Amino acid sequence: MTRIDKKANGGNVAVSVRGLVKHYGETKALDGVDLDVREGTVMGVLGPNGAGKTTLVRILSTLLAPDAGQATVVGYDAVRQPRQLRRVIGLTGQYASVDEKLPGWENLYMIGRLLDLPRKEARARADELLERFSLTDAAKRPASTYSGGMRRRLDLAASMIGRPAVLFLDEPTTGLDPRTRNEVWDEVKRMVGDGVTVLLTTQYMEEAEQLASELTVVDRGKVIAGGEIEELKAKVGGRTLRVRPADALQLRPLAGYLDELGITGLASTTVDTETGTLLVPVLSDEQLTAIVGAITARGITLSSVSTELPSLDEVFLSLTGHRASAPQDTVPADAREEVTV
Repeated sequence: MTRIDKKANGGNVAVSVRGLVKHYGETKALDGVDLDVREGTVMGVLGPNGAGKTTLVRILSTLLAPDAGQATVVGYDAVRQPRQLRRVIGLTGQYASVDEKLPGWENLYMIGRLLDLPRKEARARADELLERFSLTDAAKRPASTYSGGMRRRLDLAASMIGRPAVLFLDEPTTGLDPRTRNEVWDEVKRMVGDGVTVLLTTQYMEEAEQLASELTVVDRGKVIAGGEIEELKAKVGGRTLRVRPADALQLRPLAGYLDELGITGLASTTVDTETGTLLVPVLSDEQLTAIVGAITARGITLSSVSTELPSLDEVFLSLTGHRASAPQDTVPADAREEVTV
């Protein structure tokens, strides 16, 4: 198998995208996207509806041709070498793509044969994956009788039949209940532990934090930010200082004192009576030092002091001006099937 030699952040690049463009009439679903995914990691592609996430996945999985730019996966060009590329990738879309009339085992066996696995190997692989995804007891039942979570696990198993080097997960937990979502997350973590590289598109902040080692934030077809999650939080700026007075009776007087000093500007201090702490917004190290100094000068004893970075949802809101789940219908209706995310 051909491998890319290029390095990114200390690891081989499994997926490389440069200047990717895709038009639908006057709308640019992708507008010059650059992206690198390191081997053995999870890259989370985060964005609202219409951001271009699914279009990106469809191009990388050879289902759609770009209008401009280049995309390679483990060294294979997505446009010029689609057959070779399809042998080293797996894809799970937003909805289960299994044949509902066939039993679970036959679904997996059929895909194995379509991937040119010998009959014996296809049978063994189907058995192995049904056991791994806790579907052995349902192996002979038609997929139409499966619950939503079982279908999603079968879909994930199908994407793993060919032992892919790279797995594309396009909003894999859409519509799943929290328990099933956690089960899918566990399976994805196990795949990564086995060395699979994952590109995950999602609108769920919790999902991104659970699975991704790095994030690329896209909006209206453009990459607007990227990096490790903590780096993105730090770039946005703004921290919360959480202080707990040793004497809970000092909570409200201390909050009033800090607000009177005006150290935090227009932002006000929040009293969290449940935890016995004050939440003080800070924008700089100078502010942080001034606040702690003011508390010390007041002669107030603190039992704990900590700082918290913004939540990932706050980061996204700051970067885009809207939350990840907010609909952004930038895609023409006649192209919606291919690019709706």
